[in-house]
Amino acid sequence: MRYTGLTEFLKSAPEALAKGPVGMIFVEDLVEVDTTIRHHQNAGFRELLVFAPDALELPKGLEQDVHRIRYDLSRDGALEHAVNRVIDAAPGLWLYYCYNAEYLFHPFCESRSIGELLAFHTEERRDAVLTYVVDLYADDLDQHPNAVSLDNAWMDKSGYYALGRKDADGHVHERQLDFFGGLRWRFEEHIPAPKRKIDRIALFRAKKGLQLLPDHRFNDEEYNTYACPWHNNITVAIVSFRTAKALKSNAGSTFDIHTFKWYNSTEFDWSSKQLLDLGLMEPGQWF
Repeated sequence: MRYTGLTEFLKSAPEALAKGPVGMIFVEDLVEVDTTIRHHQNAGFRELLVFAPDALELPKGLEQDVHRIRYDLSRDGALEHAVNRVIDAAPGLWLYYCYNAEYLFHPFCESRSIGELLAFHTEERRDAVLTYVVDLYADDLDQHPNAVSLDNAWMDKSGYYALGRKDADGHVHERQLDFFGGLRWRFEEHIPAPKRKIDRIALFRAKKGLQLLPDHRFNDEEYNTYACPWHNNITVAIVSFRTAKALKSNAGSTFDIHTFKWYNSTEFDWSSKQLLDLGLMEPGQWF
């Protein structure tokens, strides 16, 4: 179903926000949009909202299965604006957001749905899931000049680290960390400092007054924590070609980068086990 904008969608399709989890996919370009949609359908989201420009063409059958909303992501704050309007319209619902060419993985996703994960997380009295954005990149940039190849996707197997997150007064936030690594770390000279973090709260439960901030945090500090006070919780990963695409499409960086591979690169096998083994997500108490 197509909508001329977010306002029309919120007015005419309240049933789409009746039961979660609901996924939001924000289309920045026309790369791998269909595979992004299908991946999240298979993950178990009840509804998918696709925020996309008119230039996007989807297979007819696929477009009928999603709520396609005309949207311009080039405006400042466009993503936060859309997410926050959906939050206001869907209190109590579990929501998720990502960009095209990004793919969510959670522990044991080959045999357990996202709904099962969120049911357990809810029982643990948690309303948000820390998400690591793990960079993917094509192995051969001559063959794949936009750095995207699902069949030949590579990732960094090490080089990730975390620092204590401080508030404006220099005090460290309890149970909050800033996470770094991947291409944003290795090519940091091409990445503005505020954009270098790889953590995101991509899965969360909407509530009245909740607001997504420009740096992928929320205005409720508990939502930004990696675990509850008494034990570790589930974390998930989004494997993403987004940074690689940007580095190869930006005139200021593309000519400096001939390959993303290095001695700590490993081929991504599209399994949750690989991400768990590398410590890029964890099951917490969910076995």
